[in-house]
Amino acid sequence: MLIIGYCLSIRSERRLSDEVHLNLAYRWFCRRGLDGRVPDHPTFSENRHGRFRDSDLLRRLFETMRARCIAEGLVGGEGFAVDGGLIGGDANRQKGVEGSAGLPA
Repeated sequence: MLIIGYCLSIRSERRLSDEVHLNLAYRWFCRRGLDGRVPDHPTFSENRHGRFRDSDLLRRLFETMRARCIAEGLVGGEGFAVDGGLIGGDANRQKGVEGSAGLPA
């Protein structure tokens, strides 16, 4: 379930539980079936703060998945990029240009 959350940018454990509960594809991925119980959000917190805190299980899982993705050609593995650029905007309505007239030729 955490893999789904990370891949789809679902940051809330409560929302992740709801999404997996409702979405059949997520249930299939998590091997829950139609009537399988989906863990509630406190279960995630208990595991993260208790069982997995002193374990390197999640790190090993991530490294294994990364290696498999590289082996299958899904990712390159040689670098990464971060978009941290800030673009200033001119919000002055008096100077605005309508439609494509403001685009460079």
